[in-house]
Amino acid sequence: MSVLTVGLSHRSAPVSLLEEVSLGIGDTTEVLTELTAGAVGEAIVLSTCNRIEVYADTDAFHAGVDAITDLLSRRAGVPLEELSKHLYVHWEGQAVLHLFQVACGLDSMVIGESQILGQLRRAYAASGDGAGRVLHELFQTALRVGKRAHSETGIDAAGQSLVTVGLEHAVRAVGELEGRNVLVIGAGSMGALAGATLRRAGVGEVVVANRTPANAERLALSLDGRGVGLDALEAELARADVVVTSTGATGLVVHREVVAAALAQRAGRPLAILDLALPRDVDPLVRTLPGVTIVDLEGLQTALAGTDAGAGVEAAREIVADEVGTFLTWQKASRVQPTVVALRSRADEVVAAELGRLKSRLPELDDRERAEVEQTVRRVVQTLLHTPTVRVKELTEAPVGLSYADALRELFGLDRAAPAAVTVTPLALEEDDASSPEVAR
Repeated sequence: MSVLTVGLSHRSAPVSLLEEVSLGIGDTTEVLTELTAGAVGEAIVLSTCNRIEVYADTDAFHAGVDAITDLLSRRAGVPLEELSKHLYVHWEGQAVLHLFQVACGLDSMVIGESQILGQLRRAYAASGDGAGRVLHELFQTALRVGKRAHSETGIDAAGQSLVTVGLEHAVRAVGELEGRNVLVIGAGSMGALAGATLRRAGVGEVVVANRTPANAERLALSLDGRGVGLDALEAELARADVVVTSTGATGLVVHREVVAAALAQRAGRPLAILDLALPRDVDPLVRTLPGVTIVDLEGLQTALAGTDAGAGVEAAREIVADEVGTFLTWQKASRVQPTVVALRSRADEVVAAELGRLKSRLPELDDRERAEVEQTVRRVVQTLLHTPTVRVKELTEAPVGLSYADALRELFGLDRAAPAAVTVTPLALEEDDASSPEVAR
């Protein structure tokens, strides 16, 4: 089984297509169920504001790619030939490299952004039974690699969060943020980040609007603001200078008619709206209204293209390269280890059977003599197995390693199902720590 990644992001696809695919995926539980029932053994779906990726463990490259691309095309309602133009595919080592780069913020729209770690953690937690041993190890390691990059390098300074960059655009529309009224739509992690960023900028009143008023009030309390339901949008739009919206809704939240009604109460004051949702929250027709500036993911994608990464990025890349090598070595060893375990189990079975026959043939042996014979037999078996088991571990770093394991199975007549039955219980997901492959051995 090998790791396969199929996806599209801000680097490969327009925001409009990302939006269509994101809407089509909807509840990832159904996607995972369908994938793992077919050519894919394990799967995790990572869906963020600027990427949709499927990570899978499969032993059939072409069948795995076909299964994932067909599913994305069908659920998004986008013809396969059109979708394929924007998809990228990574296999084995390249798939591991890509995920580690994503975890470090090296592949983000804003280089070095750390929000991706939380998004990775949520995708991992949401995978449920879709993730088995391989993807558990892969994602736990990716989370640890991302944390290393942010704590050991200066990559955080290489770029700014989407919220910060978007608010810079808002300042150009309405002036300095200090003392301005702010409306945050959505009480999730992005809403919390936006509210905290705005508070640090010295804004005036902060209002949080959410479909569930209790959630809005909870976030508003932490921001020293007030919470309202979405039914209060028109009134709050009339008061706000800056709006940041990032809900998980699958349809529009801020409609043109509501904004137009709010503008009639604003006496010509400009309004800046930062739409960070995917799919988008704001009706595109709002752009046609006078005095309204909209900054969305598509605009940010253009503004952030080609930004200088800096030395922190190079240090992060070195961490990624080192961690990829470590993970691939562990992966090869983990494929061979079940064969070694099965070989030793087979030897134990043979020794036990022969000692049983010896007991029936030579019942006159006393306990001391019987123990001496058993120790001698086991010592002979261990001596014979020592070289092949050590050698197979040494060869895991070379391409011949896996074929050598296959040869052991054939030469010793091992049941092919036996190595597959040797498993390691996946480590529990930790909120603040992602274990390495070294721990999982």
